[in-house]
Amino acid sequence: MTATNGAATPLSRYGTRVPTVTPRPGRKPTPAATTTAPTSPVVTPTATINTMIVCLPDGLPSQALTATQLDRHFGVSGTLQPRFWAIPDMWLWQRRDLVAPRKGRPVYCAGGPVKLLDLAAMRHAAGVGAGIRHQLWQQVVHGTRPATPWPTLLARHLADPARYPRERAEADFHQQPRVNAMRMHNAASYGAAHLSPGELEMFQAGPMAYQHYSATTAVCGDALLTPDGHKLAPASDALTHRVTYLEQAMRYLDTVEPDQRLLAVAL
Repeated sequence: MTATNGAATPLSRYGTRVPTVTPRPGRKPTPAATTTAPTSPVVTPTATINTMIVCLPDGLPSQALTATQLDRHFGVSGTLQPRFWAIPDMWLWQRRDLVAPRKGRPVYCAGGPVKLLDLAAMRHAAGVGAGIRHQLWQQVVHGTRPATPWPTLLARHLADPARYPRERAEADFHQQPRVNAMRMHNAASYGAAHLSPGELEMFQAGPMAYQHYSATTAVCGDALLTPDGHKLAPASDALTHRVTYLEQAMRYLDTVEPDQRLLAVAL
């Protein structure tokens, strides 16, 4: 019998011999058990659509541009909304091409050919107003931490209503100091200085992002219906989905012909 001196036995960090363990023939090492955490279902809340921009098909008579005919021709139940600005150098005879024009400076109307609508001025004015509003918002929420937007909490509720009821989601949203600061401001000065808690995520994106969001929304509304019946709309009220919609809607409106007629409908 040959004695072994352990020369082939590995040493530990402290210099002691570590015996070599030889696996039994026919047996394979058992892999470590892995656990996969259950994933929560992703639920997207329905977007809030208050205003839809309808691109009217060619040849549609003006008689169809009434609230009573909207549902028949477009499947939209709503009322005409004087939202657009008419160009300032419009001839008097061109006013008949506008839909529901109102006197004033600027002239508001529910729609008309793109060439008679001052979309650039609308975007500029909305952006300037948004910049002032964001400055006010920064003063109102100064010293508060960023808050969780309502669409995030609503999606969490819809994913598991039993464990996270809507009442708790609403309480979690309204108990945030930043949201309370906005609500307190609205209670003290409701009106033109109103700060919508629904735009919290847009405010928190920064002043420039909020200006662009307000400017494009002024022209695109919350949804857009093309002449062939295709509907563009955000997947939810989350800012990322709103941005996707505004990108698509602005790209579409930038390519329409000057004679393309637009119509704003309040739903």
